[in-house]
Amino acid sequence: MQIIKVLTRVYLNPVDLDEAIAFYENLFTEKCWLWFQYSEAELELAGVGSILLIAGSAEALSPFKSTQATFLVDSLNDFKEALIQQGAVILAEPNKVPTGINMRAMHPDGTIIEYIELA
Repeated sequence: MQIIKVLTRVYLNPVDLDEAIAFYENLFTEKCWLWFQYSEAELELAGVGSILLIAGSAEALSPFKSTQATFLVDSLNDFKEALIQQGAVILAEPNKVPTGINMRAMHPDGTIIEYIELA
């Protein structure tokens, strides 16, 4: 059971996504490693370094803004059990998403984290 990467979420307007990708590519001196449209949620996402850019309208972003970070993990099921044992609350059960399987959990301190096992 391992956290592979922690992604800081940056929420923005869709028209700003290309500029944000270019900015973070220059800042991290890395190329964008992830880009996809999440049509069901009306979002467009990109990853550069440890930043997860999430672009959409204010309405589309609203349900996601309470989530503070994304943890990429090696086994979502193992993390689910460990989180429950440690007093976390699963807010969204494991669900298939464009990048694999995700779930959202509220840690005992109130922090809301998205967990993703990449496909």
